[in-house]
Amino acid sequence: MRWESLFEDMEAQLAAADRAGLRADVAELVRGERATVHLSDRLRGSVGRALRVRVAGDEPLEGELVDATDEWLLLSQGGDRRVLVPLRAVAAVAGVGPHVAPEPGRVERRLGLGHALRVLARDRAAVVLRAGEGDVGGRLGSVGRDYVDVVTGDGAPGATWAIPFAALRSVRTG
Repeated sequence: MRWESLFEDMEAQLAAADRAGLRADVAELVRGERATVHLSDRLRGSVGRALRVRVAGDEPLEGELVDATDEWLLLSQGGDRRVLVPLRAVAAVAGVGPHVAPEPGRVERRLGLGHALRVLARDRAAVVLRAGEGDVGGRLGSVGRDYVDVVTGDGAPGATWAIPFAALRSVRTG
């Protein structure tokens, strides 16, 4: 009997060591997989959640995440008010869920910041662009490869501002 209990104890120890090794292997695989995840993948997996977004030099923006791509995210702040935030302007995000969206499709990958701004220009939406150290309000005119025109008045000289995408921190509508 004594030998049987010794063998049972040894078998239990080996089984426990096997389980511990398996848990360590799984944990390492999870860490390796997580290292391939982009913030935009986490954001796309968090559509519908309330987020708080810190943009360098600004007050935090809060709202429900409506959409996100590799280049921008869109928050709804109630009613018709939306805020488009270039992802490169984001300093931190609170409220992101634990899930990761699958890789975007070919069409979705092509929806850059210019595409989103062209939709606003087409709709003739009144906007306030936060760029550099100030705001520029008006309607979007033409949207180039790396800039957007904002028409601030009745089209008089000096009433159109060309703003580089690199300077944009947010675009508010409504």
